[in-house]
Amino acid sequence: MLNDFTDHNSGTDQNSPAILSGGSRVIQTGVISARGLWLLGKWLTISLSLIVIGLIIFDYYKIALLLAIGIWGAVSYSLRPLLLSYRPFIGEWLSLFPSVLILGIAGPWLLLESIPEWALQNTLINALFCMAWVMVHHIPDREADRQASPVKKTSVVWAAEKFGKPFSRSPALLYFALTGLCAVWLGGDRIWATLGTLAVASVAIFLVLKMQVDNHHQVSMYEKIILILAMINGVWLGIFI
Repeated sequence: MLNDFTDHNSGTDQNSPAILSGGSRVIQTGVISARGLWLLGKWLTISLSLIVIGLIIFDYYKIALLLAIGIWGAVSYSLRPLLLSYRPFIGEWLSLFPSVLILGIAGPWLLLESIPEWALQNTLINALFCMAWVMVHHIPDREADRQASPVKKTSVVWAAEKFGKPFSRSPALLYFALTGLCAVWLGGDRIWATLGTLAVASVAIFLVLKMQVDNHHQVSMYEKIILILAMINGVWLGIFI
């Protein structure tokens, strides 16, 4: 909700190709007004914050921490004064990454009272893969993001401006490469998990290298495939622990 509201106000969603991006389109299609969406997002954030305070009072510290990190991710990513989604690299590392990472750790931590190594390995790999997918997601939006006010300078926009349009795929390649490197951490004890992650990351890298960054339909089609690969990788890592 917060992200939709902010991107609508900056103008990037209106100029997006909107195949798989451009927000949820609920504002643009008249399902709800921008002010209505803002009020829903604001009061949901306030309600969750009050729940966090209540959880702390009643000594449910773990769940309070998990919710607090989620709230931080949403607020820091989409609201001023931070508005980290409009800053290259900082947005995904300080807002997106902690939220996705803690989401993967939450289940084992709450159920097992500790965070086993396999859980940390799995969630780190999945978080990096998801960040790479988000970078692919931003490729079709780079011109709309550049025209926004303020400019939504994602890592994709930064790379394209710094090195040229073909390099708009480089942030995704970086995070997929990091995913593959992290697979080595799994080692011989989880050889099938290692091989599976390396295979999935390799296919994703191949698709990103092959895609034509100006062909929004092709990028969106590959984005769907990469999303399926992310799901396969998550299940694969969960099986071979």
